[in-house]
Amino acid sequence: MPDKLEELFRLQETLNDFVFAKQDLRDKNGKVLTMSMLRSIAQSGEPLGPNTEVNQWLRKYLEALTDESRELGEELLWKWWSKDKLDMQNIKIEIVDQLHFWLSLAMTAGMDAEKVFDIYMQKNKVNIERQNASYSKETKNESDNRNIN
Repeated sequence: MPDKLEELFRLQETLNDFVFAKQDLRDKNGKVLTMSMLRSIAQSGEPLGPNTEVNQWLRKYLEALTDESRELGEELLWKWWSKDKLDMQNIKIEIVDQLHFWLSLAMTAGMDAEKVFDIYMQKNKVNIERQNASYSKETKNESDNRNIN
């Protein structure tokens, strides 16, 4: 069995490419859009401005992720006096819907499963160090994030 995170990335790329082709979504050169094209642009090292496909698709995927987060929020109960019950089935589906768009964001930013894992491990270490240093607004410093690559 392949690595589960790598398989999720593969499946999401296949789904996104299918949607791009089915909806006839094209890049600025008129070619059908693909995730590998977006990833390649993101990894190119070229400065990317607001009118690039990468920025446009990061914005679209973030908007979709935000909407899925809103949908999850609508499933959560806040009326402490209510007799309502959580719909855990739909909550799980909304979380997976978020994952679809999170994976798309990661790929559009030029990351694959290995890169996500690597950055996660580095950032996790930073977060632990921050907690051990009594992290607060007063001590917040983004310099420790600058060394993550």
